[in-house]
Amino acid sequence: MTQQNHPQVSIDEMAHAFEDESGPVDLSHYAIEDWLTLAVFWGMAICVFLQFFTRYALNNSLAWTEEIAANCLVIVVFMGAAMCVRMGRHIAVDLIYNFLPRRLGRGLEVVVDLISIGFYAYMGWLMWRYIDIVGSERMVTVDLPRGFVFYTVFVAFVLMLLRAVQNFVKDLTGRKTVREEAAETGPTGV
Repeated sequence: MTQQNHPQVSIDEMAHAFEDESGPVDLSHYAIEDWLTLAVFWGMAICVFLQFFTRYALNNSLAWTEEIAANCLVIVVFMGAAMCVRMGRHIAVDLIYNFLPRRLGRGLEVVVDLISIGFYAYMGWLMWRYIDIVGSERMVTVDLPRGFVFYTVFVAFVLMLLRAVQNFVKDLTGRKTVREEAAETGPTGV
C-alpha cells in the first residue's frame, strides 16, 4: 500500500476554511416536487425518531409510527423519481452515447424520451386503476385511507410524465439535451 503525501495544513487554516464568503443562496432551480419531497422526508424522519425513542427509551413503542414512516418512504421514492426525471438523473447507459456521433446520439435520446413518456403514461394509468380497486382500504394502525398514499404515487407518475414531455421538447429544440446538461452540472444538479 502506498502512502499519499498531502500538504500539511495547520489547525488555524482548517478553522478559517469555513469563514469564506459563500454569496447569496439561489433556490430558483428547485421545483415543487423538491419541496414536497423534503417535507415528507422530514415527516418520515420524525416518525422514525419517535419509533426509536418510544421503543428503546420508553420501552413502549408507538405502533402507528412504523406504518406512517413506511408510507412516507413510498412517497419520497416516487416524488424523488419525479425530481430525477426533471433533472435527467435517472440511471442510464452513457457509454453508448459516447461512441455514437452527436446527431445519432440525439436521435437515440429522443427515442428514449418517447419510451419514457409511454412508460410513465402507462404506469399512471395502471396506478389510477389500482386506486379504483383498493383506494378505499384503511391503514392498519391509523384509521386513514391508504388511497392518500396511492393518490400521491399517481400524482408522482403524472408529474414524471409531464417532466418527461418537458425533457422531450427540450431535447428536440435545445442546443443541449437534458442528459448532456446533467453530465455537465455534476451529481448535485446545481
